[in-house]
Order: sequence, then structure tokens, then C-alpha cells
Amino acid sequence: MKTFGYILAALIASMSMMLPQQAEAAAVPQTSTHAEAAALIDVQSGRILYSQQGDKPLRIASLTKIMTAIVAIENGKLEDKVKVGQNAYAKEGSSIYLRLGEEMTLHNMLYGLMLRSGNDAATAIAEDVGGSLDGFVFMMNQKAQELGMKNTVFRNPHGLEAEDHRSSANDMARLTAYALKNPVFAEIVKTKMKKAPNPNEKWDYTWMNKNKMLSLYEGADGVKTGYTKMAKRCLVSSATRNGQQLAVVTLNDGDDWADHSRLLDYGFKYYGIDEIINKGDAVQGTPYVAGSSFKYPAADAERANITMNPVLLDANSLPYRLGERGSLQFTLNGNSIGSIPLYDKDSPRLKWPEKSAFGTQETDFYHSSYSRFLAFVQTLVKALFTGTPDM
Repeated sequence: MKTFGYILAALIASMSMMLPQQAEAAAVPQTSTHAEAAALIDVQSGRILYSQQGDKPLRIASLTKIMTAIVAIENGKLEDKVKVGQNAYAKEGSSIYLRLGEEMTLHNMLYGLMLRSGNDAATAIAEDVGGSLDGFVFMMNQKAQELGMKNTVFRNPHGLEAEDHRSSANDMARLTAYALKNPVFAEIVKTKMKKAPNPNEKWDYTWMNKNKMLSLYEGADGVKTGYTKMAKRCLVSSATRNGQQLAVVTLNDGDDWADHSRLLDYGFKYYGIDEIINKGDAVQGTPYVAGSSFKYPAADAERANITMNPVLLDANSLPYRLGERGSLQFTLNGNSIGSIPLYDKDSPRLKWPEKSAFGTQETDFYHSSYSRFLAFVQTLVKALFTGTPDM
């Protein structure tokens, strides 16, 4: 019996040693870069999958132009002509060699901005869209605040050295994820070569994209290079595989092409998209269905920890009267990762385009604006039907 007891104890001990090894094998391995700071983000969800000193404010050089481009796209008219003024003409640093008084459509100038990193283009765009350099910089910082970029201050539209002109890898990742959802921005940054009319010569401008990742990495589709003597090499890249788009940011990285390829591989391998629920699927515990699909980038070991919790609306509320029945809220390890609306299974709203399921920082501003609008409508309805305005 003693011999049997020894054997049993040995078996239990060996099994206990095996369990941590199996758990460790299922965990996502550590990785690193040569950068001073880095971040990897899933574009659709806004989830930061990897961060290395991600909140450290650093110089970002021409990565600044990501913000310049998206602010110009959202606030300017693409076919309007932008005139090159004295501040833009012969601007130091990288240039597309615009002449004083030259006019070019905002759309074409944005290609010169993002493909060739033209500081002259950045200045001309800023003065046109913002009314002045100061006006445009104000718009850049306002946008940064809306997107929750807490470690960011912009002082110019091009990224040349300026006191406290800084951002962080995490902030730039969030900005990039936001910008890539704009189809005009996405089309520009994935373009390898662009021709534009040249009023000064018989031949067109021809701009080749400086972003070598577009040729080096399968599925690459953006975004922007940057360099100054003080910022060193900075890079934002993006790539799409199997319907998932990732973006990488590195600041002060002497081996950035290799680091970006490795981080993108890392993200695609260990954080594939998990389809949690599809639009129209029945939601357990309710008579309703999912109003949109919900997909999330999760490691294998995390997927069992994603939970769904339906929250139903009051039948007297305005959203309920407009067809919404509640929301299905998702959490990972107790942390909120997004929500989708709930509808009746025969609701016409199931035919509407899907809206973002993610409570990411770039959508919070718009969600809060919608909530304020909804509150105003509720007050207005109350005033109309009860005769007791309290606005």
C-alpha cells in the first residue's frame, strides 16, 4: 500500500507541474522592439494589443501630418483650390516644391502631404482650412481632445521642431485607428504613386510614397513616415489580413521596418478577430435579437472571459418608442469592450447600416453628442404633449 501511495503522490505532483506549463503555453508570448516607444492597435475595435512606454510624450516629427490630413479632410472641401502663400513657399525640410501663388486642389495637395511629407503642403493646407496657422493648430488640438489623446500637444501642422510639440505611441495609435476609418484618408495613405497636374511645367507632378512598408509587407495599406534629427526615425504603418486591420506606431526606432513587420505578424497571429455574435442572432434571456454584429480581437486564452449582458430599456423611453429595445453589453475580464443595440426580430431597423459597437475614445465624443441631442428631443416632446416646457 505504501508503494501505491508513493506512486499516486508522484502522479499528482507531476500533473500539478504540467498544468502551469499548459497555461503558459496558451498565453501570448512577450515581444519587444528597438523603439523608445511603440504601440500596436486593432483598428476596428480600438483595442491596443501591445504597448511599450506607450503613454510617454515624445517628438513625433512628420507623424503630425496624420492629424493635419484628417482635420483637413473633415473640415475642408476636397475640390477647392488651395493657394500657396508666403509661409508655405520654400518651407524648410521635406517639400513637394510648390511655387508662391500656385494653386492646387486640396485633394491633390493631401497626396503631396502624405506621400512625400511636404511641409509646404502642410502649411498651405493649414492656412486654407484653418484661416491661419494658429486657427488650424487650434483645430488639431481640439480634435486631439475629442479623441482622448491625453499626452498630445500640437504646435504646427508639419512636425518641425517646436517647444512641447509632442504625442505618445498610444495616442498616435488611437488617432491612426480613427483616421483609417475615413475612406478618403485610407485611400490616400495606401497609394504608392500619385500624379497631379503641374501648372508650372509641361509634365505632371509624380509623387512616390516614402512608406516602404507598402512594398515590404503583405497586406500593408498605410500610413506615414517621419524623421527629424531630434525625433529620430518615427513610423506608423497599417496592414489588413483576413478582414482585420492593425496599425503599428514606433517612435525613435532605428530598425523600424523590421519592428513593424514583426509587430504586425504578432498581432495577426495572437489576436485574431473572434465573432462573438452576428446581426439578427437571438439574444439569450430576451425575446430580442442582436442589432449588429460584434467581433473583437482576443487571444485564445481570453475568449472564455468575454461575457454578454443584456440591458433593457424602459418601454416609456424615447429610444424604445423609436424601435430600440435595449443593448447587449460586452466585457472582457470585467472591463467594458463595447455594446450593440437590441431590436425585435422583425424590426425594420435591422436593415439599417450598422454603427460602431465599440465604446472607444474616438467614438465617445459622438455618442455623448447623440445623448445630448436625444435628451433635447425628449424635452421637446414633453413640452409639445404636456404644455410644460422646461428647456
